[in-house]
Amino acid sequence: MSDHVTVIAEAGVNHNGSLETALELVAAAAEAGADIVKFQTFKAEALAAASAPKAVYQARETGGEQSQLDMLRALELPEAHHHEIAAACAAAGIEFLSTAFDTESLKFLVGEMGIRRIKIPSGELTNAPLVLEAARSGLPMILSTGMATLGDVEAALGVVAFGMVGGNEAPGREAFEAAYASTQGRDALRDKVTVLHCTTDYPTPPEAVNMRAMATMGRAFGVKTGYSDHTAGLAVPVLAVGQGATLIEKHFTLDRAMPGPDHKASLEPDDLGTMIAMIREASAALGSPVKAPGEAERKNIIVARKSLVAAQAIAAGDTFTEANLTVKRPGDGRTPMDYWAVVGTRATRAYGPDEAVE
Repeated sequence: MSDHVTVIAEAGVNHNGSLETALELVAAAAEAGADIVKFQTFKAEALAAASAPKAVYQARETGGEQSQLDMLRALELPEAHHHEIAAACAAAGIEFLSTAFDTESLKFLVGEMGIRRIKIPSGELTNAPLVLEAARSGLPMILSTGMATLGDVEAALGVVAFGMVGGNEAPGREAFEAAYASTQGRDALRDKVTVLHCTTDYPTPPEAVNMRAMATMGRAFGVKTGYSDHTAGLAVPVLAVGQGATLIEKHFTLDRAMPGPDHKASLEPDDLGTMIAMIREASAALGSPVKAPGEAERKNIIVARKSLVAAQAIAAGDTFTEANLTVKRPGDGRTPMDYWAVVGTRATRAYGPDEAVE
């Protein structure tokens, strides 16, 4: 099993509708060492009704005069731009990914763009028709779980299992539950699904992260887990790696001062690179679950540990006592764990001061 932690640099809508900015984001993500750069694909009218309010953080960053629908219209990526972005990703050696927020966008990404995996965002976790369409593609899936209960996640996984294992039953709650409970369904989830712990707040204060919930989902569902981060700093994603995350997703931008809903909760390129370097170091440090001296330690055992030695000259036949027996470096002789077994016995030969006792 590989210890490599997949890092998704989430460009999202931080291109502000500009292809030039989107291409700069691709270059920055590749330079920082990310495995994947991810955008968002949607049709504004399919995503939000005219009456839909902005989220509190969106209103805070973009003002309250503009509707959510108008904001989304300005952030749409035309299909032609997707092809140019994907070409730039291929040239830079980084995987292109985009999140679909409606079924038509998903079909475009899978059928025309040829994405290698599907990301379901937190807000779409309960959108069963979209989740089912994604699962029927057969591609690996990543599910973000912000705002979700354990029951919400289980229900979504039931939809995924049903979509992945096929069958002639009509979709519905009972069919989803049966697929989730089946051996074939659980195997598909284990092999193809990564569930991301996430807190949907921008930025997320550390006390709202609840990182222990990531492991809870791993135990409950038997799937790979990861973390989608919305905190302002670098520490929490690294903590997630230490807690077993196999995938980290983090928003980034070219400049946090740019106008738009997500820039303030994003990392700038230098910090993105620092975070990824820290993740790689943390991943390497996890190592083996076996507690034993590693190759780097073995050379130090003789130097750092001690052996039983004579504290003074001891004649053959003398009794070993606490006065004439002591413990000193190096550790290439008899272990001090035998100290009490030796005290009270007789020396079979003479020993000089500091000589190792056999």
